[in-house]
Amino acid sequence: MLRVYVIAAAVLLAACQPAPHQEAPAPVLPAPQLTPPVTTTAGGLEERQPDTCHAADYLSVLGQPRSALDYLVIDRPYRIVEWRGFEDQNYNPQRVVFRLDAAGNIWNIDCG
Repeated sequence: MLRVYVIAAAVLLAACQPAPHQEAPAPVLPAPQLTPPVTTTAGGLEERQPDTCHAADYLSVLGQPRSALDYLVIDRPYRIVEWRGFEDQNYNPQRVVFRLDAAGNIWNIDCG
């Protein structure tokens, strides 16, 4: 009978062990991209011109943290748009727009 109690106690103690720690899955972030030359729509509200701000010159910072912009020499107007941040609708084809993802990394560069 004592052996039954010892086995039952061992089983209960084994059940009290903490579950192995599992890390939460990493959030899925959009892949970095350079907006291709934007289409011009006939009769649209605005007509965007292809890479007039030379956004392709800044491809080296795609996927990098926002702090990478502090080390760039940007000799034209630019804007940094936070993830889900507000942005006015004034289109400037000479302005470079750096768009950040939820983690604060540059995921898109375009003109506007």
